[in-house]
Amino acid sequence: MRPRARRSRLTRPALIDHYSRPRNPGSMDKSDPSVGTGLVGAPACGDVMKLQIKVDEKTGTITDAKFKTFGCGSAIASSSYLTTLVKGMRLDDAAKIRNVDISKELCLPPVKRKSLVLGEYWCPRSKLTAVCVVHCSMLAEDAIKAAIADYQGKNPNASITDLAGTARVLEKEMAA
Repeated sequence: MRPRARRSRLTRPALIDHYSRPRNPGSMDKSDPSVGTGLVGAPACGDVMKLQIKVDEKTGTITDAKFKTFGCGSAIASSSYLTTLVKGMRLDDAAKIRNVDISKELCLPPVKRKSLVLGEYWCPRSKLTAVCVVHCSMLAEDAIKAAIADYQGKNPNASITDLAGTARVLEKEMAA
């Protein structure tokens, strides 16, 4: 009975929809100063997620978002949903997105970083009990933060967003 409950959690309509018909796949020119790129990965299950956002420099609003994800269906669905979520958001609002927001929409098991326990959930990609399904929404959260940090690194005059210590520190540029 327990495996069936876990399996049904992975077949929610939103998850299947974003996996079957992903929104906004692709990439943008990373050398464009209005594009921020976040590249994150999960060694536990082999998922890699690249998220790119295009920001209107005048308003600080995300006008476009693209992703490329290599991994399980939950990772692809999380990336797809994240791109639809951030379009039209201001950078400071996008920085507030948490993994639980994505987990709730896609019916992924929610997790708090400090209470992450290996063996808690079953991973459909690796066929192992691991952090894969749980980690997908955390990857999406990390990807948007990394993309915002990259954009702000390219645009020092952009409004500063508190990313709780995730922003890149460019010591060489600051020293110069």
